[in-house]
Formats: sequence, C-alpha cells, structure tokens
Amino acid sequence: MTRNAHVLREIAETPWAMRPQALAQLVELVAAGADEDDIHERMGVAAARPARRAGTVAVIPLQGVIRPKPSLLAMLFGAGGGGLLSFRSMLREALGDEQVTGILLDVDSPGGLVDLVPEVAAEIRAARGTKPIVAIANTFAASAAYWLASQADELVVTPSGEVGSIGVFVAHEDWSRFDERMGVTTTLIAAGKYKTEGNPLEPLSDEAREAMQAKVDEYYGMFVADVAKGRGVSEKAVRGEFGEGRMVTARTAVKLGMADRVETLEQAAMRLVRGGGHSRRAEHQQPEPAVTPPAAPVEAAPQTSESEPLLVPGAERLLARRTVRKAFEPAA
Repeated sequence: MTRNAHVLREIAETPWAMRPQALAQLVELVAAGADEDDIHERMGVAAARPARRAGTVAVIPLQGVIRPKPSLLAMLFGAGGGGLLSFRSMLREALGDEQVTGILLDVDSPGGLVDLVPEVAAEIRAARGTKPIVAIANTFAASAAYWLASQADELVVTPSGEVGSIGVFVAHEDWSRFDERMGVTTTLIAAGKYKTEGNPLEPLSDEAREAMQAKVDEYYGMFVADVAKGRGVSEKAVRGEFGEGRMVTARTAVKLGMADRVETLEQAAMRLVRGGGHSRRAEHQQPEPAVTPPAAPVEAAPQTSESEPLLVPGAERLLARRTVRKAFEPAA
C-alpha cells in the first residue's frame, strides 16, 4: 500500500508525547510516500543544526521528531538521525569539558516518542548545579521537547515561540470496514492472550482500550512529575495550570511559570557567555524552600576569560556579542 508501511506501523504501535496535529501530518506524508525533501518542507523542519560553541558556551541542538536512537523515522523527520542517544552524548561531553562554562539547549521540536525521554530528563536535572544549563524554545518546545527543556536550570522562550502540549497519547486505526469493502479478510493466528490486542484489522475492544489508556496515564504521570520537579511547582499546578495539553505563547508561559524569560537565541547565548546563566525559577517556587537549590552553584559558574579584563566601559558586552554572533554565522 505504501513504501513507508513499516514506518506507519512504528507510528501506530508506540505512545507519543507530541502534538497530535504534527503526528497527523507525519502520518499523511508517510502514507502518501513523500520523500525526505518534501517531508522537511511540509513539516517546516530545517536541516539539523550541529552542536557548536559560542565562546565557552556549548550550544546543543534538540530538533525535529524526538526519537531514542537513530532510525528511518528520525532521519525522515529532521531529528538529525542521532536521536536522544546522540543528544545525551553531546550533553555529557559538554559537561565533562573543562573549557565549557555554560550549556545552551537549542530546542525546536513538536515532541516525539516517550522512549528514553524520562531517563534523559533525569540526567539533565541531575546535572544542574555543575554548569549553568539554559534551554531555549527556538521557537517550539512541545510535549516531549518541553519535558526535556523544563529540566534545565532556566527555560527561555523566543518572542514568537511556544511551549507546552503536556500530554501523552496513542493512535489506533481500525481498517476492518475498509478491508471488508475491498473484499479482504485477514485471519490472525497467534499465541498469547493479548498478542494481537489493538491490531488495526479489527475494532478496538474495551479491554484493549483500557490497557492502552493505562499505559498513556502512566507515561503522563511521569511527564507531569518531571515537569513539576524541573519547574519547582506542584504536580497539581502542572496538570491544571500549564496549558492542559495546549501550547502556550512566550509571555503567557513566563506568567504561568512554565518558562523563566523571553529572549532570542543570541541574547541567551550572550548572557551565558558573560556568566549570566542563573535561574529565575525562585519566583515560581512553592513557598516552603527558602532558597532554590541550584541557584548558588549556577551563580558561581566560572566567568569567561573574555569578561575579566574591562579595558574600557562596555568592552565585556562587545566581546561577548562578537563571540556569539560569530558562533551563529552560517558555515561557508
């Protein structure tokens, strides 16, 4: 039926932390047999940006459909082919590099599969306090992408950016009536009571629906718990005040406590180069903690050598701006 049938099966069989609209568009394009260039154009996905440096700040991309590891799906939809394993490797390298004084997570993703997301989220959160880690929605951090970005010391949104879509879902397609009209009868021969549960060749049973809902609820609980820990709020606040599955614009996100500030990528990078990567999450914390734990270590992050000598007033700002601009110039 389609040359991407195996990709469609992968889409249908796994839980997604992704905007439903984006997933529906993926399914439509894959089912139509669209090639990689057409998919990138229709999905509005640019070629994956490589990890790069802005002075002593490591800029690590998190783009496209989030996948745990390299796959055809990741390569088709702009995640650069490396998936979360590649992202985690870049993060670990930056954390272990003595020349890196700050880390900027450059996020532009509609979300993706939940596989490996909780593990990577926990690793980002555990790294707080070692070096300033700032995540920026540039311009989109939806669902699984927000799950990860919310674990940074600070979450920034570009002026036209959006964050949120907190939720998990599974898509099930019932092809039985279509097959019946086409005169096709498929017989499933299996061992194991639930082996063929949820297959697309017959209507979804109540028992299968309950099992799928239980799995979705479990992943959603993990999602909510991690966002609550990352943002320093209660799980109740995440469930009821963080968009309830909707995307939220930049200034509204800051007002709700879903993000810390509105800033461009270059501004965030320059601030980190100058040693200004401290978190403002204290404004959104629950009243019981007197001091936000990561605040002291982050503020004490080492300054760049460029920012120490002040030859003339404003020299630090000029040096930092020049370094940041050079880092974001297109490759020749």
